[in-house]
Amino acid sequence: MAKKAALIVFGVLFLDQFVKIWIKTSFEPGETQAIVDGFIQLYYVENPGMAFGTTFGDGMWAKLALSIFRLVAITAITIYLRKIIKEGKMPMGFIIAISLVLAGAAGNLIDSMLYDYIFELDIHNRWNWVEDGAGGFLIGENGMPVTRPQGFLLASVVDMFQFTVKWPSWMPEGYAGNEIFGAIWNVADFAISTGVIWILVRYRYFFKKHSKDDEGQDGEVPSKAPTEEGNPIAESPALEQ
Repeated sequence: MAKKAALIVFGVLFLDQFVKIWIKTSFEPGETQAIVDGFIQLYYVENPGMAFGTTFGDGMWAKLALSIFRLVAITAITIYLRKIIKEGKMPMGFIIAISLVLAGAAGNLIDSMLYDYIFELDIHNRWNWVEDGAGGFLIGENGMPVTRPQGFLLASVVDMFQFTVKWPSWMPEGYAGNEIFGAIWNVADFAISTGVIWILVRYRYFFKKHSKDDEGQDGEVPSKAPTEEGNPIAESPALEQ
């Protein structure tokens, strides 16, 4: 199980980083390219937050808090994964799901940790500008937008996949003609989502099986006393009266 889990984690990490580096070095900011026309496309953006662009807020401390949260979560998931592999009680499907979540969290953390040291900050990209809290951006003394803080745990995450399926025209206003799911995501986000959904869908199977395994190992109390021949309790005349 340990080898399979490691293969999944490192396989997802490799694919995630390969795609991100390819997009970052081959696409212009905001560039799109259809994969399946009308269904899914590549769309190069970067975001300072979690999966699908969600954040803890704006600014350096929000980004730092998010990265630290990722570090703590990855550490906890790694410890838990090693524990359940060592115990050998949980089914392989659960091990795979946890491995996917771990790989996805680690993939996005790598961006935050290292990309500011690998790639030069582009001051012309809007995602590198600091928002002013009123829908605009802070402007420096040089007349240029103020760029975000850089360094360890502060880099943005590269996203590139977007579903382009749209609601049909007969849907209510606000839906008709808009993307059904317009968020932009990456391989790491997909791995996290797949792992979590798998656990939720198979929750009863995973944990019911685990509970039964524990009962079997601890030993159940028999519902009836032993009645084998030679058992003095079973043969006691007092019990027959």
